Amino acid sequence: MDRRGVLILDFGSQYTQLIARRVRELSVYCEIHPYQLSLEEIREKQPLAVILSGGPESVLGTDSPTVDPLLFDLGLPVLGICYGQQLMCHLLGGRVEPADRHEYGQASVVVAQDVGLLDAFEPGVSFDVWMSHGDRVVNAPPGFAVWASNDQTPFAVIGDLNRKIAGVQFHPEVAHTPRGTELLRSFLFGWAGASADWTPESFVEQSVDQIRTTVGAASAVCGLSGGVDSLVAAVLVSQAIGDRLTCIFVDNGLLRQDEAAEVMTLFKDHFRLNVVHVDAAQEFLGALDGVSDPETKRKIIGRVFVDVFQREAEKLEDVQFLVQGTLYPDVIESVSSGGPSAVIKSHHNVGGLPEHLHLDLVEPLRELFKDEVRRAGAALEIPHQALWRHPFPGPGLAIRCLGEITDDKLRVLREADVIFLEELRQTGLYEEVWQAFCVILPVRTVGVMGDARTYEYVVAVRAVQATDGMTAHWAPLPHEFLGRVSSRIINEVRGCNRVVYDISSKPPATIEWE
Repeated sequence: MDRRGVLILDFGSQYTQLIARRVRELSVYCEIHPYQLSLEEIREKQPLAVILSGGPESVLGTDSPTVDPLLFDLGLPVLGICYGQQLMCHLLGGRVEPADRHEYGQASVVVAQDVGLLDAFEPGVSFDVWMSHGDRVVNAPPGFAVWASNDQTPFAVIGDLNRKIAGVQFHPEVAHTPRGTELLRSFLFGWAGASADWTPESFVEQSVDQIRTTVGAASAVCGLSGGVDSLVAAVLVSQAIGDRLTCIFVDNGLLRQDEAAEVMTLFKDHFRLNVVHVDAAQEFLGALDGVSDPETKRKIIGRVFVDVFQREAEKLEDVQFLVQGTLYPDVIESVSSGGPSAVIKSHHNVGGLPEHLHLDLVEPLRELFKDEVRRAGAALEIPHQALWRHPFPGPGLAIRCLGEITDDKLRVLREADVIFLEELRQTGLYEEVWQAFCVILPVRTVGVMGDARTYEYVVAVRAVQATDGMTAHWAPLPHEFLGRVSSRIINEVRGCNRVVYDISSKPPATIEWE
């Protein structure tokens, strides 16, 4: 850690990222790392405290994830959540057994002692929690006391005040545990001695200093996409090194309607950045000709982008660094660093650079979630409208044009997308959703337009609500609004005779279709 914060060891829980979100919402810096992190690596990071996440395994399994028991002798406050609590007990002399019945969902626990994690609670008071476990603790380790329980889970909250080690069987990080933030606050500020200094302003100040140190007297190049991430990254680096930053905007032919012109106006006229515009549409579309597989599309786009970018970067003098707008969710979803979390998809910003590019990476936003990026952008005085543009994927419309990419399908997709976003803005719904877009499906359906039979494309409309993109719920847009969008697309976009609305959440679906 470049700054002292909380270290979260990931055992594969679907909620691990939520732990980080809750900690950061309390303005405390934290990082997620795989559970295999060695004691030496933990010491080097000098964390204020350690949190052990939940996980899908049983501590009773022969190959279940574990940590070095000496972790608990480092003198650091430790909080174990669900699997983390069971592992803690298993390693410290307690006992864990399979539960008589699994406990999933809402439950209540009763406070036995208002100490430690529960110093903000009153004895005898019950509070709602979210359970998700198949094993349970039946004996706490020596030195541990019970601070809260219920009939099914007698060791719901346990702790050792002297060693500042505690465990909870439920998930305090989820919204279904309404007072979970109070519990985390007691751990962070009462036990770990954390300071609420992880703010957008502090991030900007520290990042500018770090970028200056990293880049030195050299120059850097940044690939602009027109999205919020690359914009904030470019402005941040620009503050650090000034006109030694050159931005390259590669038009891959997969942008939304009129987007290339809008991006150039935004970056050159408003932000006064040094931007080189490269029209490489034919190169990208040629490489994608006949390709239907989504992962293949992503990899082709990534490869061609690197080729185009390298050609342009080689024209610049003394460039040693490449700036990318990589975010924390990109890293988590794309790279399994030896931990139990699976790789969900390859990402255009993650996975390193080919050696022949000979550029070192500068990723100033790599530690941030999307909402934190926007707050950092506000601290940089980037206009609200630019900051609140919906996320747009690096592969662009290629992954919203399902199946083979053709000029006609891209036209239909662009025209439909313009209508959808226009209606969202006119009705004040644009900033009510995290992301909204259209997808063209690789199927045609029969329709009747006028007195004629049609056989045209289907357009799916997608809108989701989210905080950071790690999870998302489909947005319950008004029926009247959806009806108006559908009517406009079918009437105004030649080649589409059917519109459907995607009501899938993430998980199990992803936000993008490919």
